[in-house]
Amino acid sequence: MSLSIIFARSMNHCIGKNGKIPWHLPDEFGHFKRTTLGKPIIMGRKTYEDHQSALPGRRNIVISRQVDYQTVAGIELQPSLDAAIASARSTSDEVFVIGGVHFFVEAFQIADCVYETVIEAQIDGEAILPAFDFSDWSSEIIERHDADDKHAYAYHILKHVRS
Repeated sequence: MSLSIIFARSMNHCIGKNGKIPWHLPDEFGHFKRTTLGKPIIMGRKTYEDHQSALPGRRNIVISRQVDYQTVAGIELQPSLDAAIASARSTSDEVFVIGGVHFFVEAFQIADCVYETVIEAQIDGEAILPAFDFSDWSSEIIERHDADDKHAYAYHILKHVRS
């Protein structure tokens, strides 16, 4: 089983503002959907609360230590990242961590692959991801996208694989 992380960040490592993603990039969302479709996705409670729905075509696992936490149908609750990964392992060869900052940092230590979208702008927000050290990883740019009428920012997507 492979553990992957997928996220988008600004040049200053912002991934969120006021509990939301602070940009709207339809083609980048398409990349997220294509990459994670059919795979289990693991997210923290705050990431789940950004959309408060099950993302279709994926097994949705939300991490919360609140045993009585209420979710919509289609959400599986787990008390920790380890428990979520163990649960997801039984149904897929690849599992994705999709947020938030705490779980990205925790999962980075054991991840096999990271899909990193870099939005080519400085964007303000309070959810800041630390810079991960990919010096011992194999990295390649898998997509580039210029700003256009549907995308306020240019971005590029990197795929990092642990060497």
